[in-house]
Formats: sequence, C-alpha cells, structure tokens
Amino acid sequence: MTITVQRADERFLTDVGWLHSRHSFNFGPHFSPMHTQHGLLLVNNDDVVAPGQGVGTHGHRDMEIVTWVLSGRVEHRDSEGNHGVLYPGLAQRMSAGAGIRHSEMNASPDEPVHFIQMWVLPDTQGVQPGYEQRDLNAELGLGGLVRLASGQGHPGTIHIHQQHAELWGGRPGPGASAIVPDAPHVHVFVALGSGDLESVGALGTGDAVRLTDEGSLVFTAGPEGAELLVWATE
Repeated sequence: MTITVQRADERFLTDVGWLHSRHSFNFGPHFSPMHTQHGLLLVNNDDVVAPGQGVGTHGHRDMEIVTWVLSGRVEHRDSEGNHGVLYPGLAQRMSAGAGIRHSEMNASPDEPVHFIQMWVLPDTQGVQPGYEQRDLNAELGLGGLVRLASGQGHPGTIHIHQQHAELWGGRPGPGASAIVPDAPHVHVFVALGSGDLESVGALGTGDAVRLTDEGSLVFTAGPEGAELLVWATE
C-alpha cells in the first residue's frame, strides 16, 4: 500500500516554442527510474500546442493511445483513413497495433489547444490498427466519475485493447465529491482546478497521485471545481 504524490512542477518539461508539454512519466529524452510507469500506464502528457501547429505524420506500434482535450480542438488523421476533430468531452482512442501512422494538429489558426495524451500497454500484440471516438459530455454533466475507456466491454465507453485497464473522468463542481475507483494501480491526475484527496490532502492543476492497493478514496473539488482523469489498472 503506497501513495506517491507528483506535483505539477516536478514533471519533465519539453518546451520548443510551439509545444509546451509536461510529462508525468519517461518520454523522449526524459528518463528517471522513478517514472517508468504506474501499472499499465506509460505516458501521461499534458500538452499545449500553438495555433496552426502540431505533430506531423509519424508512426506507432502496439500501444493504446487515448486523447482527452481540455480546451481548443485537435485534428487527427491516420494511415487507416480515419479523420476526426477532437474537442472537450470527446474521448478518442487510437490502437496502434501492427502499425499506424498519424498526425495531430491544432485545428485552430488563432487559438492554442490544451490536451492530455495517455498511453497504456495492450494485452494483445499486433492487432488491426483502429480508431474510435465518443462524446461523453452528457454523462459528465451528471456528476461523479464517468468511465471513459475500458478494455472490458462496458457499454458507452471507448474500447481499448487492454482488459486490465479503465480510464475514468469527472468534472466535479465546487465542493462536490467523486469516489476514486479501487484497483491495484490507480493514477489520479488533476487536469484542471483543485481539490482534496482523502489520505493525501490538497492537490492543484497538474498534480498527480499514484496509488497502489489503497482502496477507494474520496476526492473533493476546490472552490473553482476540477477536471479529473483517473486510470485504474493491474
């Protein structure tokens, strides 16, 4: 049973002008043995991309990649012929599988886009590359945490090829509470706002908590509310 808090300014930083990215785990040239992964979660990148900029066509293999937009819009294109414009409340999954090439661009010529991109290991290698998106704004408006992605066939979620992982999201209003799921490995990320996590204390924008066999905890949003992303994995 362990609790590890990672503060926003403790994350790795990539800043190349058009891209300002904070990495919760090892990514690109950034490495520390303390930040290899948490359970099945390997990447939690907090990206801000300048207007009209983005990452051109590049490839991935055998990875489940989930993107969640906080503000602005991301335009996605890939070698399987998929095209989508992602906005807040729209969950997107790309399964790299046997190999896929894609681009991610800021869809606006005059506004930055802010999004979180998360990678989990698949439970099957070499699957057919795939893409899925689902608008979950209505469900998020009901309060609490909403299951956004699942490898267990839960209806109303995007599907990932990893039966031992689920992604939850929530937008608790000021003073509202949400119950963090119980799993061997839980990663709680405060994407926006602030709050208080039971047994941990105060958390702000960009802070994360890695829980190992801690059971269900309660998160209570601060005076401006919060937006949470929570991975529960083996």
